Amino acid sequence: MGIPMVANAAEGNQDVFQERMYLYSKMEALTQIPWYYYAAIDQYERSIRRARKDIPKETGLIGIYIKPEVWAGALNPNSNDTNPHSIQLFGGIGLDGNGDGVADQTNDEDILFAMSEQILAYGSDPDNLKIGLWNYYKRDKSVSLIMGIAKIYSTYGTLDLDKHAFPVPLGYNHSYKNTWGDARGWGGRRMHEGTDIFASYGTPVRATSYGVIEMKGWNRFGGWRIGIRDVNNTYHYFAHLNGFAKDIAIGQVVEPGTIIGSVGSSGYGPPGTAGKFPPHLHYGMYKDNGFTEWSFDPYPHLRAWERAERKAKKR
Repeated sequence: MGIPMVANAAEGNQDVFQERMYLYSKMEALTQIPWYYYAAIDQYERSIRRARKDIPKETGLIGIYIKPEVWAGALNPNSNDTNPHSIQLFGGIGLDGNGDGVADQTNDEDILFAMSEQILAYGSDPDNLKIGLWNYYKRDKSVSLIMGIAKIYSTYGTLDLDKHAFPVPLGYNHSYKNTWGDARGWGGRRMHEGTDIFASYGTPVRATSYGVIEMKGWNRFGGWRIGIRDVNNTYHYFAHLNGFAKDIAIGQVVEPGTIIGSVGSSGYGPPGTAGKFPPHLHYGMYKDNGFTEWSFDPYPHLRAWERAERKAKKR
């Protein structure tokens, strides 16, 4: 888009991206499942592990977590079993993916190969992969999120998609402060799940990340709004828009800086209601943990993206 974009610490992990891509590509050659499905499952699981305390943090390159009793088999007396034959005997899903004769639940290749067998059970085309994913996760949203992440990776052909942009162009007058958690009274007492960025009507609103447009339309509180899901399983919510950019549609892949709409004052009523408050963008961030989704404070991220973008412009 020709604008400065903010990158987080992952931008310096090119070696990690390359090593992961090598593993995904190796699995693609073995199973004919495109690499971006492996990348999407891995990234989804990694985001889940980092959002929950009941799952151990990853120690290797791959973030997929398979419970010991699932790997070795529920009736297996040895939950740390690495023998492929006894694992199979007890109904475990653990497999030897690197040919060393050991099914190690901490080995990246073994984990990826075991996962591939789960999702390949119904076929390798997208529709059957969805069935395989649902059979494994038993959750429609998990399947939808993984397929969305796969679409992003497929579109850009790289794992390095952690850049960000501030939601309004810095050349436009704007102001904001930390309002996350403040009380709101419209429609019943509730907390403010976001940061309000005040700007004039028509100020462009930009996607802050690489992602898929997951939602677009009207909400009685948020007015005209758009929701974008990124590869880190974070949902970016843009509300009170004056309107949408041309050709923006649900399922579309966007990148940091893509114009998605403009600042307005829509909401707090039936479709078309506007002008009940000064024009501003409500920006929220949400995280899914495999069970539910919750909001978290976007203010520190906004400040970091704005600072980095201003710094980049001075170069």
